[in-house]
Amino acid sequence: MQMDVYNQTGEVVRQAELPEAVFGLPVDSQLIAEAVLAQAANSRSVLAHTKDRSEVRGGGKKPWRQKGTGRARHGSTRSPLWKGGGVTFGPTKERNWSVKINKKVRRRALLMALSSKAQTGNILLLEDLQLSTIKTSTVNKVLLTLGTKLPEFKAKQKKTDSLLLVIPEKNNVIEKSARNLPRVEAIRAQDLNPRAVLKSKFMIMLVPALPVIEKTFKI
Repeated sequence: MQMDVYNQTGEVVRQAELPEAVFGLPVDSQLIAEAVLAQAANSRSVLAHTKDRSEVRGGGKKPWRQKGTGRARHGSTRSPLWKGGGVTFGPTKERNWSVKINKKVRRRALLMALSSKAQTGNILLLEDLQLSTIKTSTVNKVLLTLGTKLPEFKAKQKKTDSLLLVIPEKNNVIEKSARNLPRVEAIRAQDLNPRAVLKSKFMIMLVPALPVIEKTFKI
């Protein structure tokens, strides 16, 4: 698959061959959905936690003697029946939301997600992105210039229309420059995942990221 390669000013400098094993696969929406749901479940953190009677502070002394008082027998003031006591059957941090998914299935889902971007024309190749200093306005200008080359891109995007910038390796200048842009995310090629690809409508990929994808995901 041939695709134009642009420079920072939006000019076509050459053409590059996209690997068919990455960008030319038939898309199986069911497989992608399974991978995305598994990723969401595995990244879920348990926040709600209630204390049972063994975790609540206090209650070590028996409130009153067992017999002879005319009152119901109790062994602790931290019983769920008492105010300030433990909670019965409340949510706990021991809950496990993780979902097991085959590594090959997860990798296949990522490649299908990339293929869907190529098939819809919502991906663009950038020769290189050179920044001397951390400057959000410079990255914004480059992305807006390149965005005009994408058929469905609009300068005033909808809140749901986000852009994923794929870089080949760690680059603090690019990552910090893009961090403050709304609906723009910079991600390293080795960290690509189906959820990140599908979450963004548009993708701009630096050409040096292509061999990193092939090497990381063993294409």
